[in-house]
Amino acid sequence: MAKAFPVTHQRGFGTVAITTFIFLYAPLAVALVFAFNAGTSPAKWGGFSLRWFQSAANNQQVISASILSLKLAAISATLSTTLATLAALAMSRTPRFRGWTLAYSAISFPLMVPEIVTAVALLVVTATFRGWTGYSGLGYLVLAHTAFCVPFAYLPIRARLQTMDISLERAAGDLYASPWNAFRFVTMPLLFPGILAGFILAFVTSLDDVVITEFVKTAGQDTLPTYMLGQVRRTITPEVNAIAAVFLLISVALVMCIYVVNQRTKIN
Repeated sequence: MAKAFPVTHQRGFGTVAITTFIFLYAPLAVALVFAFNAGTSPAKWGGFSLRWFQSAANNQQVISASILSLKLAAISATLSTTLATLAALAMSRTPRFRGWTLAYSAISFPLMVPEIVTAVALLVVTATFRGWTGYSGLGYLVLAHTAFCVPFAYLPIRARLQTMDISLERAAGDLYASPWNAFRFVTMPLLFPGILAGFILAFVTSLDDVVITEFVKTAGQDTLPTYMLGQVRRTITPEVNAIAAVFLLISVALVMCIYVVNQRTKIN
């Protein structure tokens, strides 16, 4: 029997790992530090200050864009996670059917298509419906983000389903539980960490999307990423760093939430 050889014993492993972490997190660290810059340059240190956080908090455009971004992300993540859960259950808890591979490919396909292609396709669809109905509200952005986020929510949910012990669900059926009660009291509690992970992944994906939003939105529908893009095109101030720092902290909090839920699930 071959002896296991830990990859961490490979020569240069530590150097590669450290270099990778530097490339991943150094830009985030720089942006976070310069969010507290007292000067007006986003890349030249002028002393410690909270002025740009105060500026962003008093900027009505930032507040409106942030509220719209959070509302859009929450609605889109809820819808996409619901659809992804149903799709994952259908693909994991039913016998393989003709066209199963095609269905799986269709769900995962948006992950492999360049986002600009998806954005153009959604622009054509939404423009057509605007012409037919005359409606130009937030619904188009919700539908576009939902369609784009479904595959991101689907992956962790299906991964969770594949690692769950199906014998527990069968045992519930043997004890005369109805399919709904078996799902409610057995499948759902075990699946919840995967659903939460899918929701948060979809939420963050929707929250920071620029390309699809730029193509689908109409006047007055600036989300925070599109607002920041507009600011960068005109003039860059550390206010952009301050906004990015706040959303970075939100992302970290969401990741910690997933970690805590997974740890509690393992303990239970």
